[in-house]
This record gives sequence, C-alpha cells and structure tokens, in this order.
Amino acid sequence: MSNSGMPETGDSAFPIRHLRKFAESRMFNGAITCVILANSIIVGLHTSRALADSFGYWFELTNQLILYVFIVEALVKIFANYPRMENYFRNGWNVFDFSIILVCLLTSFAELATVARLLRLLRLLRLASALPELGIIVSTLIRSFPSMFNIVLLISIIFYVYGVAGCFLFRDADPVNWSTLGISILTLFRIVTLEGWTDIMDASMQAHGWAWIYYVSFIVIGTFVVVNLFIAAVVNNLEEVKKERQRDSRDPPSQEEILEELSRTQQALARLQERLDARN
Repeated sequence: MSNSGMPETGDSAFPIRHLRKFAESRMFNGAITCVILANSIIVGLHTSRALADSFGYWFELTNQLILYVFIVEALVKIFANYPRMENYFRNGWNVFDFSIILVCLLTSFAELATVARLLRLLRLLRLASALPELGIIVSTLIRSFPSMFNIVLLISIIFYVYGVAGCFLFRDADPVNWSTLGISILTLFRIVTLEGWTDIMDASMQAHGWAWIYYVSFIVIGTFVVVNLFIAAVVNNLEEVKKERQRDSRDPPSQEEILEELSRTQQALARLQERLDARN
C-alpha cells in the first residue's frame, strides 16, 4: 500500500493487460473466425463417403486440433479477465462457446462418433459470436421471441377459425384437402406459403362460385398482414439491440480499471522520485 492509500497491482498487471488486448484484438478474433470456417469446410467434406474413407484419419485429427484451439481461446479470454475471471461467464456468447467446448469434450471422451460429428455442427453457430453483425441479428431474433409468441397466437386463432370454416364449407367438394380439421389446417399452411393455392381454390370454386372470397381473405390476413407483423417485430427489436450495443461501447471505464491505471501511474512516479533522490 502506498502513502496515498491506493492499492498497487504490481508487475503482474502488465502481462494481464497485454493478454486482454490480445484477446480483444482483430487479429485474434479473425484467426478464430478462420478456424470456425475451416471447421465448417471439414464437416462438409466429411459427409462424402469417398473422402471420409480416404482422409478420415486426417479429418478426425484436424477436428481434434480445432477443438484444442477453441479450448485455448476460452482459456485466453478467461485469464484476460483476471482477477475477475467470472466476468467471462457474464457474457451470453462466452457461455454458449464454453458449453459447445464442454459438449464436444464429453462426446470425444465417450467415443460417441456419430453424436460427436453431429455436435461439431454446433461450432458453426460460433460465427454468431465471432462476427459482431451476425451476433446482433441473432440477439434480435432471441429478443423478438416474446413478440413473436403473441403473433403466433394470433395466427393460430386465424388458422383455427378458417380451418373449421373450410372443413364445413369445402369437404364435400374437395375431401382431399378439407376432410378433417387437421387436414384443413395443413391445407391452410400450404395456402399461406402461396404454394399451389390456386389449384385448391379452383377445386372449391367448381362447387361454390363465391369460394374465392374465402381464399383471398385468408391470404390477405394470413400472408400479408401477419408476415408484416413478424417483420415489424424484428425490425423494432433490431433497432433496440443496436442502441444497446452503442451504449455499451460508450460505457465509462470501471472502477477497477481506473484503480489499475492510477496504480501504474503511481508506480511510475515512485520510480522517477527514486531516480531524482539518487541524483541528489
């Protein structure tokens, strides 16, 4: 403890500071992104039986090396937060990356080859954490789930009402598409995707000339209105996520960072004072 009462971090803060800069550098994150892309290419090549038979050993070896790279990356990020290493787990993306590493390690130890190969696909999702813009989109989708739930509830009611009506109105004219409530709802799903809906409408119009009103009204409500509601919910949350990212990037330094910088400044002043005393 110095005369001014400020805690000294010592020389150990020097490598930690450089480790933190390294973990946040573009070079480090770019290298991890390249590893993720290489992993995705290897996973795709492994689907070929001919390549798997010829280079299966090298594929497995490369996958193990990639797993070790991810482990080293996690360790670097964890120790970069020293002495508050728990801060690593406060970031949702870090928890996601760490969970993927644990799952891959458990499957490799258990020698579950098929499961391990499938779980390697989860590494591709790490692009969302490696690419900031992609991470914003994923965060937006996650945040949009509550709003989407209400929209899904609304469209479920619309499907149910139109499904019951279509079953009563058109099952005699077109039993293939409207015989039961379940089949009617599946037919409505085909219609809302605009896939072959005109053929279904023509079959109903042969018995009921006014059937076009039913189909056109459902397409307008189910396709144009509801889909636009989904888009509106996503766009609204996208703007909120971007604003939060901007606020986080402008956050002031923490108290620990200020104390650490003051301690380094104090040590530098103390060394200068010793030199002045030595000269005098």
